[in-house]
Amino acid sequence: MNCRITATPPPGYRPCVGIMLLDAKGRVFVGQRADVPFPAWQMPQGGIDPGESPRAAAQRELLEEVGTDKVELLAESRVWRSYDLPPELRKRVWQGRYRGQTQRWFAFRFLGDDRDIDVRRPNGEFTAWRWIPPEELLRTIVPFKRDVYASVVEEFRHLWA
Repeated sequence: MNCRITATPPPGYRPCVGIMLLDAKGRVFVGQRADVPFPAWQMPQGGIDPGESPRAAAQRELLEEVGTDKVELLAESRVWRSYDLPPELRKRVWQGRYRGQTQRWFAFRFLGDDRDIDVRRPNGEFTAWRWIPPEELLRTIVPFKRDVYASVVEEFRHLWA
């Protein structure tokens, strides 16, 4: 299993946030990563800047990656979830400083309409986006993040069930 759950961020992992953005129908936002040559869909995520709280990082990442701040906070995860990058990626990403990422997850309700989403931003993370049922997340995500997503879906299931 590639998901380590802890109360505090473990050493050796890049501190990040993950964002489950839900629309009014309970569907989840996923974006197609811009930096890989194959289909790689994921929920928004990103690093926590020095001195930044995880919640502030999540709101900043939503604006940077999704292009909107028309959201309301529904839930914040009680735990940190860490995953290891595959060895071939570990050498390329972050100059090998981290084994992987540790993430604090947030669930937000999207309050706008689809025209308020803009992933085509300078230095954007995504080239395309779509809403999918939460049950599709595990079939959509790259395998090395699947255990983390399964854990997030389980924790936040009450928000759409």
